[in-house]
Amino acid sequence: MAVYTEVSFDEAAAFLNALNLGQLQNIKGAAGGIENTNYFVDTDQGQYVLTLFERLSFEQLPFYLHLMQHLAAHGIPVPDPAGDAKGNILHELKGKPASVVSKLRGHSELAPTAAHCTGVGEALARMHLAGLDYPRRQPNLRGLAWWNETVPVVLPHLTPEQSSLILGELAYQNHVAASSACRTLPSGVVHADLFRDNVMFEDGKLTGFFDFYFAGCDTFLFDIAVCLNDWCIDLATGVKDDERSAAFLAAYQSVRPLTAQERQLLPTMQRAGALRFWLSRLWDLHLPREAAVLKAHDPSHFERVLRERLERPYML
Repeated sequence: MAVYTEVSFDEAAAFLNALNLGQLQNIKGAAGGIENTNYFVDTDQGQYVLTLFERLSFEQLPFYLHLMQHLAAHGIPVPDPAGDAKGNILHELKGKPASVVSKLRGHSELAPTAAHCTGVGEALARMHLAGLDYPRRQPNLRGLAWWNETVPVVLPHLTPEQSSLILGELAYQNHVAASSACRTLPSGVVHADLFRDNVMFEDGKLTGFFDFYFAGCDTFLFDIAVCLNDWCIDLATGVKDDERSAAFLAAYQSVRPLTAQERQLLPTMQRAGALRFWLSRLWDLHLPREAAVLKAHDPSHFERVLRERLERPYML
């Protein structure tokens, strides 16, 4: 989360009142993340997250907002968008697309145990199944096509060694994506960004997950790989944590067992997940946008993760 567009107390109060969400009591800009303007807002009726979308358009946003509404209706613990008197869940504030969603209880667990990974694995599989009958379709906008467009943009900022690594991995991922094995992987709606700071826990139990604005239609294996690359590694080195990895995968497969092709391609998809986030962090670092509150992420972390996945692939 970040703050690019300033919203005053009075502006937020009028906006929330029009949605029948009560009288505003407190508003605070959120510093985490980098894509949208986010505020935590408290009213006399509850706690919410107000988002102004800085990159996504009015045409793109219904996919994400209706997805959250769909998942919430299917019992998946996600933020539920607030509608106006006509039931519209996409709004406008200060000339930009906006939404208000319920704030989840609890806190992020930044030092997860195997038990936390069990909760995430099970919840992710349930989400994948719940999304199978979601009627809207949109590709993963940070998928392979975006990688091919963005690598040339960041290359001037890389060392020769980094350039060799990123170009080699991009060529490999293009080759794999064209294979029949990859094209037949189970797919559907994926979160695509389910990091530790996007999941909430209370008393050790998962209470929900949020930030669906990178969601899209992709292989379920990509979603699994993104989680393994964050939840189940040592953050300082990128080295896989065997206990947490096993807990996550066992919990996921207790709900949706992996196919033989998924098991075979898991190491490749973990490399893809590392490439995606190394690339996006390079892009955000070297081509930043101005924000009133912004905390950039370190690209070198996912460079280490990619190198680790290349040297020691995870085999099922």
